[in-house]
Amino acid sequence: MSLSIVFLGEIVGKTGVFTLKSTLPEIRQRFAPDFIIANADSATGGAGLGIQHAVYLRKLGIDCVVMGEAAYYKPDMTAFYPKASWVIRPANLPQGNPGRGWKILQKGDKKLAVLCLLGQSGYTRVHADNPFVALDQIAAYLARETHAIMLDFHATTTAEKLTMARHADGKVSAVIGTDGRALTADARILPRGTAAITDAGRVGSILSVGGMDPAQKIREFMTGIPSWAREATAMPETQGVAIVLDDAGKALQIEAFRIAGKEIRDEGKSDGEEH
Repeated sequence: MSLSIVFLGEIVGKTGVFTLKSTLPEIRQRFAPDFIIANADSATGGAGLGIQHAVYLRKLGIDCVVMGEAAYYKPDMTAFYPKASWVIRPANLPQGNPGRGWKILQKGDKKLAVLCLLGQSGYTRVHADNPFVALDQIAAYLARETHAIMLDFHATTTAEKLTMARHADGKVSAVIGTDGRALTADARILPRGTAAITDAGRVGSILSVGGMDPAQKIREFMTGIPSWAREATAMPETQGVAIVLDDAGKALQIEAFRIAGKEIRDEGKSDGEEH
């Protein structure tokens, strides 16, 4: 019995949440996924995840929400982690931190373990333990429960993501890179049966800089003055990958996809928006 999974790229702001809502029916019809996983590291205001969005994504039918370096950017979510069983943060953060680093999903006879790890290159505010060592330890533990293991590797550099993919080949079923917010063209199945892609892209504006307002980002680079950019709304799109696994947890197929969304409307605090 095969297992079908959809992993959605990083959700960026209100635009991303609205786009996800508008494209989920097509995703379900097209891929008929057993599980839907989404990275929401930028879902609230373009940086982090707040309670309202966490709950709303669950109501939309997302089975597991994964985070990255912005896991603790929103204080309300930091306190809410013990109650948010569907949200996982990087497992290689300090022991005792709020939240969990992996989760085992089950629907009937189908079971999937979802693991999140944070890279070490490029992060100045967060310092995680070695993700390669953590993978070996945690994957061996999760394999006692299920052969199907998906890793969200949230990292800034292509080199670290590619290295993790080869290190994880045969140890997990899929390695999905996030944090680049740009869908890469290298979806593939590695020699030992692990599906991999360097970056699953984003859910949000495509006519933007990583989902954020391009004019402000250009000004920041021109002046050197930091700017907290607004999210962009033009050309919304849902990006991600669809993966099919066999009974042994080996990848049979991986397909990157892009689905155009509807232009966002001003709906006040709808769709879980926080102000």
